[in-house]
Amino acid sequence: MKITVDFEECLKDSPRFRATIEEVEGDVCELESKLDKLVKLCIGMIDAGKAYNAANKQFVNGIRELAQQSTKDEVIESSLTKFAESLQEMINYHTILFDQAQRSIKTQLQTFVKDDLRKFKEAKKQFDKVSEEKETALIKNAQAPRNKQHEVEEATNILTATRKCFRHIVLDYVLQINVLQSKRRSEILKSMLSFMYAHLTFFHQGYDLFSELQPLMKQLGGQLDQLVVDAAKEKRDMEQKHSTIQQKDFSNDDTKLEYNVDTDNGIAMEGYLFKRASNAFKTWNRRWFTIQNNQLVYQKKFKDNPTVVVEDLRLCTVKHCEDIERRFCFEVVSPTKSCMMQADSEKLRQAWIKAVQNSIATAFRDKGDDSELDRKSSTSTGSLDSGGEPKERSLKGESALQKVLAIPGNVCCCDCGQPEPRWASINLGITLCIQCSGIHRSLGVHFSKVRSLTLDTWEPELLKLMCELGNKVINQIYEARREELGARKPQPGDPRHEVEAYIKAKYVDRRFVRRPSDEELRSKVVSLSKQEKRLSGNSEHMPPKAPPPTPKLRPGSNASGQSVKSADSGIQNSADGSREMLATTPSNDSLADAEPAETPPMPMPATLPPPSPCKEMVFYEPKEYSPGLQLYWASCARSLPDMAEALAHGAEVNWVNTEEEKRTPLIMAVQGGSLVTCEFLLQNAANVNQQDAQGRGPLHHATMLGHTGQVCLFLKRGANQNATDIEEKTPLSIAVEAANADIVTLLRLAKMNEEMREAEGPYSQSGDETYQDIFQDFTHMASNDPDKLNRY
Repeated sequence: MKITVDFEECLKDSPRFRATIEEVEGDVCELESKLDKLVKLCIGMIDAGKAYNAANKQFVNGIRELAQQSTKDEVIESSLTKFAESLQEMINYHTILFDQAQRSIKTQLQTFVKDDLRKFKEAKKQFDKVSEEKETALIKNAQAPRNKQHEVEEATNILTATRKCFRHIVLDYVLQINVLQSKRRSEILKSMLSFMYAHLTFFHQGYDLFSELQPLMKQLGGQLDQLVVDAAKEKRDMEQKHSTIQQKDFSNDDTKLEYNVDTDNGIAMEGYLFKRASNAFKTWNRRWFTIQNNQLVYQKKFKDNPTVVVEDLRLCTVKHCEDIERRFCFEVVSPTKSCMMQADSEKLRQAWIKAVQNSIATAFRDKGDDSELDRKSSTSTGSLDSGGEPKERSLKGESALQKVLAIPGNVCCCDCGQPEPRWASINLGITLCIQCSGIHRSLGVHFSKVRSLTLDTWEPELLKLMCELGNKVINQIYEARREELGARKPQPGDPRHEVEAYIKAKYVDRRFVRRPSDEELRSKVVSLSKQEKRLSGNSEHMPPKAPPPTPKLRPGSNASGQSVKSADSGIQNSADGSREMLATTPSNDSLADAEPAETPPMPMPATLPPPSPCKEMVFYEPKEYSPGLQLYWASCARSLPDMAEALAHGAEVNWVNTEEEKRTPLIMAVQGGSLVTCEFLLQNAANVNQQDAQGRGPLHHATMLGHTGQVCLFLKRGANQNATDIEEKTPLSIAVEAANADIVTLLRLAKMNEEMREAEGPYSQSGDETYQDIFQDFTHMASNDPDKLNRY
C-alpha cells in the first residue's frame, strides 16, 4: 500500500502526522525485511541452479561417453550425440537465466535496499533527534519564570531556532518518505518484470530447440517400437534355441563341442590344445590352435597376433606320441622343428591328427608340386608391441593433455575451432574435438590415426612428435588456399555433414593445399639440403663417443667433418663400459639358452673414421625436383613442418632416391639423428625394413651411427634384426664389432624374446618382463634424458 505524507500537515506536527509517520516507518521496516529475504532466496536459487548445471554437465558428458562407446551402432551414436548437444544448449540457456536472475533480482533489489532505504534511515535519525530537541525547547520555554527576563529571552530564542530546524528537517524527511513510496513500486516491478522476461526467453529458446529435435525424436520413436518387437522375437528365438540345445544329448558325441570347423573361412579345425614349450623346462601351456590356409597357428588371447607353428603343412608329418608320461599326445614334425601337443581325450587326438592329415593332402592337391612358399613372416613374432602386456610407464591423461595443448593453436579443434579438444590425430600432429575425431576415424588410418589425449597412453617419442607440429603449423599447410578459394571453415555447432565435407576436402582431396612452383620446390629442396642450424649447437643431440665405420658417400663428400649430434645417438663404450652394460642383460637360464654360447666377446674398436652424417653429404643437382625429394632432405634436416608439407603435396613416404644409393626418407631421418623424425615417418606408414643399395635398412644405419634410441624405436616397430647387407652383416654383428654395449643389449634381448615367445610359462615370462623393462628404460632415456645414453 502506498502511504504519502502531506507537507503542510508535517509542519503542524499534529497527532495525525505522527500517526502517519509511525505507519510509514513500520511499513518501510517490513519492506526492508521482505526485500532482504527475497534477495537471500534469490542467492540460494542461483547457487542451486549452478549446482544443477554442474550436475547436468556431468550427465551430458556421460551421454557423450556412452555415444563414444557405441561407435559401432550408428543409430545410437548419432542419436546420443544429438541429444547431448541439445541438452548442452539447455544448460547454456539455464546459465543465461540464472545470470539474468542475478542482475534483475539480486543486484537491483540489493541496490534499492542499500541506497534508498539507507537514505530513509538516515533522514529518520535526524528527524527523531530534532523532534527530541524541539520537545526539550518547548518544556524549557514553558518553565521559564516571568520575573527572570534573561531566562525568558534565552528560552524563546532556543525555541525559535529549534522550530526553524525542525521545519527544515521534517520537510526533508517527508520528501524522502514520499520519494521512497513512489520508487519502491517501479523498482520492484522493474526487477520482477525483467526476471519474468528472462523466463519467457528461456522457455522460447527451449521450445525452439526441441521443435528442431522433434522430428528426430518421432523417427526414433517409430524405430523404437520396431526394436521392441524385434527384441521380443529375438528373445523367443534364443529361448527356443536354448531349450533345444539343452534337451540335445551330447553324451555320445561330446568331442565335437571341443573344436570348431569353419570351411567358409578356410578353417579346417580349431580348438584348445596343450603345447609343450621348447625351453629347457618343457612347460605345458593351453593355447587356441587353428588349422587354416595350409598353416598351423596358435593364440594365447584372441587379440594377439597368431604365432605360426608350421608355415606350410606340405612339409610336415603328424604322429602319435606314446613314449611320454602325458596321455593323448601327438607331434607335428617339420624339417626345422617339431611341436608336441596334447588333446583332452582320445577322440579329440584322433580328430586333430585326421584334420592335420587331411590338410596336408588338401595342400598338395590344391598346390600340386609348386614349391614356392609365399607365406613367410607376416604372422611371425618379433615386434615389441606383441606378446604379453607391456608395463605402462608412459604419459596418460592430464600430463599428455597439458603438454599437447600448450602448443600454439592446439587449445581449439584444428578443423572446427571447438575449444578444449580432447582427441588428436597422431600422424598429422593436430588436436580435435569429439565430432571431428569421429569424422577423422571414418577417413581411415591411411589419412588420420585418432587417439585420445586423456584416455590413451602416450609414448614419449609420440608425445614429442605432437609437440613438434600442432594445429597452427598444419593449418598453414592444409588451409593455405582456403580464403583464396572462398571456402568457409566450420564453426562449433555446425551440422555434422558440413564439417565432414570440409574435412574430406581438406585432408583427402587436399583442395586447400598450395602447390609449389618448380622454382619454389627447387629452392626449398636446396635450402633443406644445406640446412645446418639445427644440426649443430643443439644440446639435445649427443654424438657417439667412438663411431662405427663410415657409410659410403658419393664422390666429393667430406668425411672429415664433425659428427652430427643426435638425440638418439648411442655410445661406443670402453671395454669396462661394455662389460658393465652387458651385465644388466637378463641372466636367467632361459635367456642364457637363447643366445649361442659361441658369440665372440666384443672387441675394442680401433680408431675409426667418423660416421657420415646428413650435413656432410654433398648435394648434387637432381634430374627432377619432386615432393619426395623434399621429404627426403627434410627428414635429414629434422624439419617436421617441411616433412608434413611434402606429404601434403603428395610425397610418397617410402620414396627412393635412385641417385643416392636408393636411400629412403626414413634412412635420411636416421642420418639426421632425430628420434621424432623417425616416429613421424613410421606413423605415416614408412617401411621400417626397406633397404638401400647396400642392403642396409634403417636398423642397420641406426646401429652403424650408434643411435641407441632409434634402434630401440625400430625394434618396437617390428624391424627385422636378422636382415643382412651386401657384406652379410646383421645389425647385431655391426654393434658387436663396434663394441656398442647398449645396442648389443637391445638386439640380443629382442632376439631372445623372439625365440622365447613360443614358451610363455612362468619361467620365460620373467624374461619377457625384463625385456619390457629395459626397452621402456631406453625409450624414456632417448626421449627425455638422452645424456644418460652417453656412457663415457
